[in-house]
Amino acid sequence: MNDSDRRYDIDWLRVIAIAMLLIYHVALVFQPWGKLIGFIQSEQSSEIIWIPMALINVWRIPLLFFVSGMGMCFALRRRDWKQLLLERSRRILLPLVFGSLLIVPIHDMLFQKFYAKEISYIPNIGHLWFLLNILIYVLQMIGLAFLDKNYDYWFFKALRKLLKRPYFLYLFMIPFILEAELINPKYFSSYVGNSHGFLIGMLAFASGYIFIATGDAFWNAVTRIKTVSLIIAFALYLVRLFYFDLNGPNYLNSIESMNWIFAIFGFGYKYLNKQSAVLSYLSQAVYPVYILHMAFLFGAAYFILPLNLSLELNLALITLITFIGSFASYELIIKRISFLRPLFGLKAER
Repeated sequence: MNDSDRRYDIDWLRVIAIAMLLIYHVALVFQPWGKLIGFIQSEQSSEIIWIPMALINVWRIPLLFFVSGMGMCFALRRRDWKQLLLERSRRILLPLVFGSLLIVPIHDMLFQKFYAKEISYIPNIGHLWFLLNILIYVLQMIGLAFLDKNYDYWFFKALRKLLKRPYFLYLFMIPFILEAELINPKYFSSYVGNSHGFLIGMLAFASGYIFIATGDAFWNAVTRIKTVSLIIAFALYLVRLFYFDLNGPNYLNSIESMNWIFAIFGFGYKYLNKQSAVLSYLSQAVYPVYILHMAFLFGAAYFILPLNLSLELNLALITLITFIGSFASYELIIKRISFLRPLFGLKAER
């Protein structure tokens, strides 16, 4: 994508979503059920920390899948499907294999050591499950390459006509509501290793692709409904918080999730579509940081939690070490060593 037509708001949303993922993972250390999902768990738990995490939990992962689908649509405008498969294999499959073999086992062994379990090396995808899903979606949806390059195709003509009335955008919620009701997950925000997470990701990825393929029609519509969507989303969050103890019916969670996403895209389009040196740096750093952050998070928890510090100090130190360690590794090592760059999803230096 040339700088002249690059969508900086989408880049910003990707960066912000990954930053939220890091903060969310730190928060899991301080939940009373953290150990049950494979996190080193503090003896000091905090329900207050979970209240804002629950707000983002219904949309943070779907948002990343929407953005990834948008990225595929942009990529196909500069490549044919063969070039896209080669490029995505290099940027997704290689880091996935490398991370599964050498990064994820590090924090697995820290977990084993912390809880005095037998230490064993077990390659697995861990938090890199997102990359595997993206790779599968790319392979599934490669046929959309034809549709995006054929702007007179009836499907896109019909969508553009519908989206002249912006509230028709809410029709895109229907497949997500049906998925939530038919799959009926116990916890809507449980996306890892289950059919709910896979299907909602697939729907979000395909929808993101389609939104970009409609051109300005989507952005004009989502900009016009952004405030209404924000009000609906926040109102449904308050209902979930005060009436359902944060675990509401799946159809309501789905409606809330989609309204957050429409609001985020609408406000992002209006306020974030600006080039900056900070964004240029973070856009490159965020992928390696995502791959690395769990090793630093578990390392920080392993050494800091036994010190019996206050909850607030534990939280601050683990957060700082996770961010600083991940970004410093990118800046001082990964960015500067040619053979490491492709292993973390970066372009090789020429």
